[in-house]
Amino acid sequence: MYKENREMHKVTCAECGNETEVPFKPDGTRPVYCRDCYRKRKPRRF
Repeated sequence: MYKENREMHKVTCAECGNETEVPFKPDGTRPVYCRDCYRKRKPRRF
């Protein structure tokens, strides 16, 4: 859709500590993960 116009925000992954960018502004109340760590934590669908 409008991925090229999204404002990206730099964050540090709560699990591995790597710097990454997310398309939303974190509010500090929940952890933010990089793509790889998010995929590891996401429940698998069968």
